[in-house]
Amino acid sequence: QVQLVESGGGLVQAGGSLRLSCVASGSTFSSIGIAWYRQVPGKRREFVAGISSGGVTNYAESVKGRFAISRADAKNTVYLEMNSLKSEDTAVYYCNRFGTPIWGQGTQVTVSS
Repeated sequence: QVQLVESGGGLVQAGGSLRLSCVASGSTFSSIGIAWYRQVPGKRREFVAGISSGGVTNYAESVKGRFAISRADAKNTVYLEMNSLKSEDTAVYYCNRFGTPIWGQGTQVTVSS
């Protein structure tokens, strides 16, 4: 069973940057796709970015050109590089194994304006 642990969140000023990490346990990491989602209180969890086992990426329109997802299979890690952050990016960020109910515990990102 794959388990996911996010880290890297924090408080940053608008226009700043953060890099989130999602570390997965298990020996099959290189064969799985991982997505980042985010959620604010009272709203549905929304897709942010995803990366397949082959490195194909896709992004929500709201983050295209500002966020970049990448993976380091040797470290069982997927990264989310977030640049030009806006107050509306404030949320708890979660990573998810594609197509499964496997989620991490989340990491809080707060962008102050």
